[in-house]
Amino acid sequence: MIISTFLFGIMNVLIKYLSDIPSYEVVLFRSAISLVITFFMLKRAGVYPFGKSRRIFLLMRGLAGSTALLIFFYTLQNLPLATAVTVQYTSPIFTIILAAWIVHEPVRWQQWFFFFLSFCGILMIRGLDPGFDTKFLLLGLLGAAFSGIAYNAVRKVGDAEHALVVVFYLPLSTLPIITPYCATHWVMPHGSEWLLLLGVGITTQFAQLYMTRAYQMEKAGSIANYAYLGIVFALLFGYFFFHEHFSAIAITGMGIVIFGILLNFLFIQRVTNFRRFRVYIRNFPGL
Repeated sequence: MIISTFLFGIMNVLIKYLSDIPSYEVVLFRSAISLVITFFMLKRAGVYPFGKSRRIFLLMRGLAGSTALLIFFYTLQNLPLATAVTVQYTSPIFTIILAAWIVHEPVRWQQWFFFFLSFCGILMIRGLDPGFDTKFLLLGLLGAAFSGIAYNAVRKVGDAEHALVVVFYLPLSTLPIITPYCATHWVMPHGSEWLLLLGVGITTQFAQLYMTRAYQMEKAGSIANYAYLGIVFALLFGYFFFHEHFSAIAITGMGIVIFGILLNFLFIQRVTNFRRFRVYIRNFPGL
């Protein structure tokens, strides 16, 4: 999950350099490149690209993921960047809330506190700008909720499908939605923009693959909080690549985000170890 978040951070850097290319067009290139790469990886691995079972959840993952992607890019065009990113990073909270309903994963009250702590850290890092239309804020929250649905659909698929199949369904669902609009609003890339768009597609491919494996291998409550590291990576990349500086409050917020993540991780480890200990005692010979 950490590797995935790091690669998504690199992707954001590349997109930031593509300031002259409309966001929906970046989504198109990102999806098209991912579709081609995933198809050839599936063919090389000898895996049927459309899945063998649980196609309803694969389709749910694809449609919810593509909807979340389009909404996020749309809010980026209509909200201040800091606000749009902050709102999008509420998706782990929606992931945990929806996990209790979709995949029946209980959430302990301690975890709610850890999530709240991490979210407070994000607010300290980036802040919320009140100078925008409330409907875009609500739309951003809707996009985050769709991300939560997509992540839980991945959990529902589990190991029944190859990770590449799950990844394949995102561009497969996105392209039919975004292509007609791009065809009538096309802006031709020039020079290095082609390489940057290729980089966006490649980093997205592997970021999606690592994220998918993370949600297939572990409970949502154990890993969803790691997505908050994306804000930390954004701040670091902004400093080194774009010479952006942040205040002492932002640094404190980074520390709170990481602290919340560590608390959640240690809590999950403690609960898991306690359960294993109970099973061991129950099965211990002579007891």
